[in-house]
Amino acid sequence: MEKEHMGILLEDINGKFNLVLEGHDVLLQEIKEVKQDAQEKFEFLSSLIYEVNKRVDKVDKKIDDVDKRLSAKIDEVDKRLSAKIDDVDKRLSAKIDDVDKRLSAKIDDVDKRLSAKIDEVDKRLSAKIDDVDKRLSEKIDAVDNRLSEKIDALDNKIDAVDKSLGEKIDAVAVDLAAHRADTESHKKRYRVSEE
Repeated sequence: MEKEHMGILLEDINGKFNLVLEGHDVLLQEIKEVKQDAQEKFEFLSSLIYEVNKRVDKVDKKIDDVDKRLSAKIDEVDKRLSAKIDDVDKRLSAKIDDVDKRLSAKIDDVDKRLSAKIDEVDKRLSAKIDDVDKRLSEKIDAVDNRLSEKIDALDNKIDAVDKSLGEKIDAVAVDLAAHRADTESHKKRYRVSEE
Protein backbone atom coordinates (compact mmCIF):
# COMPACT_ATOMS: atom_id res chain seq x y z
CA MET A 1 0.00 0.00 0.00
CA GLU A 2 2.80 2.37 0.87
CA LYS A 3 4.57 1.40 -2.35
CA GLU A 4 1.42 2.23 -4.29
CA HIS A 5 1.19 5.52 -2.47
CA MET A 6 4.86 6.28 -3.24
CA GLY A 7 4.39 5.22 -6.85
CA ILE A 8 1.44 7.55 -7.24
CA LEU A 9 3.36 10.39 -5.61
CA LEU A 10 6.37 9.79 -7.81
CA GLU A 11 4.14 9.68 -10.87
CA ASP A 12 2.53 12.97 -9.84
CA ILE A 13 5.92 14.57 -9.16
CA ASN A 14 7.28 13.23 -12.44
CA GLY A 15 4.30 14.73 -14.31
CA LYS A 16 4.82 18.11 -12.68
CA PHE A 17 8.55 17.97 -13.35
CA ASN A 18 7.82 17.21 -17.02
CA LEU A 19 5.56 20.29 -17.13
CA VAL A 20 8.43 22.40 -15.74
CA LEU A 21 10.75 20.97 -18.40
CA GLU A 22 8.22 21.70 -21.15
CA GLY A 23 7.90 25.27 -19.88
CA HIS A 24 11.68 25.57 -19.89
CA ASP A 25 11.80 24.32 -23.50
CA VAL A 26 9.18 26.89 -24.53
CA LEU A 27 11.19 29.68 -22.88
CA LEU A 28 14.38 28.51 -24.59
CA GLN A 29 12.57 28.57 -27.94
CA GLU A 30 11.36 32.13 -27.27
CA ILE A 31 14.92 33.20 -26.38
CA LYS A 32 16.17 31.65 -29.63
CA GLU A 33 13.50 33.54 -31.57
CA VAL A 34 14.49 36.84 -29.89
CA LYS A 35 18.13 36.18 -30.74
CA GLN A 36 17.22 35.32 -34.34
CA ASP A 37 15.19 38.54 -34.64
CA ALA A 38 18.11 40.55 -33.24
CA GLN A 39 20.49 38.89 -35.71
CA GLU A 40 18.17 39.69 -38.63
CA LYS A 41 17.90 43.33 -37.53
CA PHE A 42 21.68 43.55 -37.14
CA GLU A 43 22.16 42.15 -40.64
CA PHE A 44 19.61 44.63 -42.02
CA LEU A 45 21.43 47.53 -40.35
CA SER A 46 24.75 46.22 -41.65
CA SER A 47 23.33 46.28 -45.17
CA LEU A 48 22.14 49.87 -44.61
CA ILE A 49 25.61 50.89 -43.47
CA TYR A 50 27.04 49.17 -46.55
CA GLU A 51 24.65 51.17 -48.77
CA VAL A 52 25.64 54.41 -47.02
CA ASN A 53 29.30 53.58 -47.64
CA LYS A 54 28.55 52.96 -51.33
CA ARG A 55 26.85 56.33 -51.54
CA VAL A 56 29.82 58.00 -49.85
CA ASP A 57 32.08 56.40 -52.44
CA LYS A 58 29.85 57.75 -55.23
CA VAL A 59 29.99 61.25 -53.74
CA ASP A 60 33.79 60.99 -53.50
CA LYS A 61 33.93 59.95 -57.15
CA LYS A 62 31.72 62.88 -58.17
CA ILE A 63 33.95 65.28 -56.25
CA ASP A 64 37.01 63.81 -57.98
CA ASP A 65 35.29 64.17 -61.36
CA VAL A 66 34.40 67.81 -60.67
CA ASP A 67 37.98 68.47 -59.57
CA LYS A 68 39.34 66.91 -62.78
CA ARG A 69 36.94 68.87 -64.97
CA LEU A 70 37.74 72.15 -63.24
CA SER A 71 41.47 71.46 -63.47
CA ALA A 72 41.10 70.72 -67.19
CA LYS A 73 39.10 73.92 -67.73
CA ILE A 74 41.64 75.99 -65.82
CA ASP A 75 44.45 74.44 -67.88
CA GLU A 76 42.51 75.14 -71.06
CA VAL A 77 41.89 78.77 -70.07
CA ASP A 78 45.55 79.10 -69.16
CA LYS A 79 46.61 77.70 -72.55
CA ARG A 80 44.21 79.96 -74.45
CA LEU A 81 45.32 83.04 -72.55
CA SER A 82 48.97 82.17 -73.01
CA ALA A 83 48.43 81.64 -76.74
CA LYS A 84 46.61 84.95 -77.09
CA ILE A 85 49.28 86.79 -75.13
CA ASP A 86 52.03 85.25 -77.27
CA ASP A 87 50.15 86.14 -80.48
CA VAL A 88 49.59 89.71 -79.31
CA ASP A 89 53.25 90.02 -78.36
CA LYS A 90 54.40 88.89 -81.84
CA ARG A 91 51.99 91.09 -83.84
CA LEU A 92 52.40 94.22 -81.79
CA SER A 93 56.12 94.24 -81.13
CA ALA A 94 56.45 97.72 -82.73
CA LYS A 95 54.06 99.21 -80.21
CA ILE A 96 55.41 97.21 -77.30
CA ASP A 97 55.55 99.98 -74.72
CA ASP A 98 51.98 101.14 -75.20
CA VAL A 99 50.60 97.64 -75.63
CA ASP A 100 52.67 96.37 -72.70
CA LYS A 101 50.95 98.83 -70.38
CA ARG A 102 47.48 97.96 -71.65
CA LEU A 103 48.11 94.20 -71.72
CA SER A 104 49.59 94.27 -68.25
CA ALA A 105 46.46 95.93 -66.97
CA LYS A 106 44.25 93.44 -68.81
CA ILE A 107 46.31 90.48 -67.64
CA ASP A 108 46.18 91.71 -64.08
CA ASP A 109 42.41 92.10 -64.35
CA VAL A 110 42.02 88.63 -65.87
CA ASP A 111 44.33 87.23 -63.20
CA LYS A 112 42.27 88.86 -60.46
CA ARG A 113 39.02 87.59 -61.93
CA LEU A 114 40.39 84.09 -62.43
CA SER A 115 41.80 84.09 -58.92
CA ALA A 116 38.48 85.30 -57.57
CA LYS A 117 36.61 82.63 -59.53
CA ILE A 118 39.04 79.93 -58.46
CA ASP A 119 38.72 81.07 -54.86
CA GLU A 120 34.93 81.13 -55.18
CA VAL A 121 34.85 77.62 -56.69
CA ASP A 122 37.24 76.40 -54.02
CA LYS A 123 35.03 77.86 -51.28
CA ARG A 124 31.86 76.37 -52.78
CA LEU A 125 33.47 72.95 -53.20
CA SER A 126 34.87 73.07 -49.67
CA ALA A 127 31.46 74.03 -48.30
CA LYS A 128 29.76 71.24 -50.26
CA ILE A 129 32.36 68.70 -49.14
CA ASP A 130 31.99 69.84 -45.53
CA ASP A 131 28.20 69.63 -45.83
CA VAL A 132 28.32 66.12 -47.31
CA ASP A 133 30.79 65.03 -44.64
CA LYS A 134 28.60 66.50 -41.89
CA ARG A 135 25.41 64.89 -43.22
CA LEU A 136 27.09 61.50 -43.65
CA SER A 137 28.56 61.71 -40.15
CA GLU A 138 25.13 62.56 -38.74
CA LYS A 139 23.53 59.66 -40.59
CA ILE A 140 26.22 57.23 -39.46
CA ASP A 141 25.90 58.50 -35.87
CA ALA A 142 22.11 58.12 -36.05
CA VAL A 143 22.41 54.53 -37.35
CA ASP A 144 24.99 53.78 -34.66
CA ASN A 145 22.71 55.22 -31.95
CA ARG A 146 19.72 53.24 -33.22
CA LEU A 147 21.79 50.05 -33.30
CA SER A 148 23.04 50.67 -29.77
CA GLU A 149 19.51 51.34 -28.50
CA LYS A 150 18.13 48.20 -30.14
CA ILE A 151 20.99 46.05 -28.84
CA ASP A 152 20.48 47.49 -25.33
CA ALA A 153 16.74 46.78 -25.59
CA LEU A 154 17.44 43.19 -26.65
CA ASP A 155 19.90 42.77 -23.77
CA ASN A 156 17.24 44.06 -21.38
CA LYS A 157 14.64 41.68 -22.82
CA ILE A 158 17.01 38.71 -22.49
CA ASP A 159 17.83 39.72 -18.89
CA ALA A 160 14.10 40.03 -18.12
CA VAL A 161 13.36 36.62 -19.65
CA ASP A 162 16.28 35.10 -17.72
CA LYS A 163 15.10 36.69 -14.46
CA SER A 164 11.49 35.66 -15.07
CA LEU A 165 12.54 32.10 -15.89
CA GLY A 166 14.64 31.95 -12.72
CA GLU A 167 11.72 33.24 -10.65
CA LYS A 168 9.33 30.72 -12.20
CA ILE A 169 11.71 27.81 -11.57
CA ASP A 170 12.21 28.99 -7.98
CA ALA A 171 8.42 29.21 -7.55
CA VAL A 172 7.96 25.70 -8.94
CA ALA A 173 10.67 24.43 -6.59
CA VAL A 174 8.94 26.11 -3.62
CA ASP A 175 5.58 24.65 -4.67
CA LEU A 176 7.16 21.22 -5.07
CA ALA A 177 8.80 21.44 -1.64
CA ALA A 178 5.52 22.55 -0.07
CA HIS A 179 3.66 19.73 -1.78
CA ARG A 180 6.25 17.21 -0.63
CA ALA A 181 6.09 18.54 2.95
CA ASP A 182 2.31 18.42 2.87
CA THR A 183 2.35 14.91 1.45
CA GLU A 184 4.85 13.70 4.01
CA SER A 185 2.83 15.18 6.86
CA HIS A 186 -0.17 13.05 5.80
CA LYS A 187 1.68 9.79 5.24
CA LYS A 188 -0.97 7.31 6.33
CA ARG A 189 -4.11 9.40 6.09
CA TYR A 190 -3.53 10.97 2.72
CA ARG A 191 -3.80 9.05 -0.47
CA VAL A 192 -3.47 10.42 -4.00
CA SER A 193 -5.62 8.91 -6.65
CA GLU A 194 -5.85 9.73 -10.32
CA GLU A 195 -9.18 9.51 -12.08
